[in-house]
Amino acid sequence: MFLCYSLIMDKIFSITVNSLEETDILAGKFSNAIRKHGAFVCLYGDIGAGKTAFTKLVAKYLNVKEKVTSPSFVIINEYLSGDLPVYHFDLYRLENEGVKTIIDELTEYSKPDVLTMVEWAEFSDCELPFDRIEIKIEYIDENKRKFDFYAVGDEYKKALEGLKQ
Repeated sequence: MFLCYSLIMDKIFSITVNSLEETDILAGKFSNAIRKHGAFVCLYGDIGAGKTAFTKLVAKYLNVKEKVTSPSFVIINEYLSGDLPVYHFDLYRLENEGVKTIIDELTEYSKPDVLTMVEWAEFSDCELPFDRIEIKIEYIDENKRKFDFYAVGDEYKKALEGLKQ
């Protein structure tokens, strides 16, 4: 399942990147767009699409000093050394029933002035009741990815509009 609220969510834009260098540039632009107020970001894509890689690059541009790793086996990694706190969730191992046990935590991590990145958000069973950014990453080939950016909420729509330039 993807885009739980597709009826109220606006697709802001799509971009295809042809290399890790172009993904790095996109991550830098994204981090600048959300740096001032933070964001709650849901990441979608198959295994190997680049969800964790994109998160690592965004964290780099937010000056996170810790090594950013996949939270697959720990559910959440916290990085507090950067320009704003970064909380990196992975819902894959929880699947639908397990996610219900942490919905309150996800809501708590949606506060302003933090960046929360949620991989495998499709396991949330559409129980994300707050404004957010959704990014679908599609694997095309070893180097090429397509990123689709969606937003719920005026603040996030405005932040993503700046990325189109």
